[in-house]
Amino acid sequence: MEHFLVKLERKFGKYAIRNLPLYLIICYGFGYLMNIFKPEWIYVVNLNPYAILHGQVWRLVTWILVPEETSIFFAIIVLYFYYSLGRTLEKTWGSFLFNVYFFSGFILTILGAFLMYLYFNTLGAGWIAINEGYFQYVVESTAGINAGGEWPMLLGGSYAFSYIASLFSTYYINLSIFLAFAIMYPDVKVYILFIIPVKVKVMGIIYVVILGVNIAFAFYKGGFSYGILTLVTIGASLLNTLLFFIYTKRGRYKSPKEIKRQHDYKVKIKAAAKQTHHKCAICGQTEESNPNLQFRYCSKCKGNYEYCSEHLFTHTHVQ
Repeated sequence: MEHFLVKLERKFGKYAIRNLPLYLIICYGFGYLMNIFKPEWIYVVNLNPYAILHGQVWRLVTWILVPEETSIFFAIIVLYFYYSLGRTLEKTWGSFLFNVYFFSGFILTILGAFLMYLYFNTLGAGWIAINEGYFQYVVESTAGINAGGEWPMLLGGSYAFSYIASLFSTYYINLSIFLAFAIMYPDVKVYILFIIPVKVKVMGIIYVVILGVNIAFAFYKGGFSYGILTLVTIGASLLNTLLFFIYTKRGRYKSPKEIKRQHDYKVKIKAAAKQTHHKCAICGQTEESNPNLQFRYCSKCKGNYEYCSEHLFTHTHVQ
């Protein structure tokens, strides 16, 4: 698989989006602002398969604008944090592989949403009917909208599908970026509340445990349908982390010092490849600066003095 990705990178690497984390942060920032001034907009852009199948194809892309729910202060911190992690991974893997990692999570999330749409139109239809009142309450209370006007089509077809669509956001994709960073740099410390130092591998383990508990609790408290919804919501976005590190075998830890050492080594190799073998002791020209010159050592000079053809017979001999 890794060899396959190498071949893909050689062929399509030039099309990779450079500095992708910056563009993602711009999208998230726009989403936070929209959520402040017009909260109902989320139900027009989120990943709702019903709406997509009824012509609202923009949702296949615009759901990436849906932000995490937090205050503006913590939003700024979160944006900067994920930007730093994303840029570090991009520098470590290269732009192409970082693109592959992010967009595989993006595509898996879309597939997960359509899988749930299929499930709740067949085996889970009864659960949807029973909880429609709850979905209506959640959607109307969070977005400040009601069932009148353009609701059925514009906002997603039903309260249930609008609510389910809101669960598929970039939160778990961002979490997958954090987990990838924790795998690559387990001993790097982050400061919780700018005070408490914690290694990212510890935070990664805690996050995984919390996710597992949430899934188990969803099955226990909400039944099979709610449990499977929670499992797919979380798993679809994080599956790329597991697949990426299994098939590319890039989970081996590299410290920042090791990466710098490898970079310095490559620089030295390139510099050594450009070193010249001949240099005139008078004018300093080399075979690189003037390929038309010939170079010879002077037998009458004491020491190893080499001269170009222009100065071989005109120089003053070194005694």
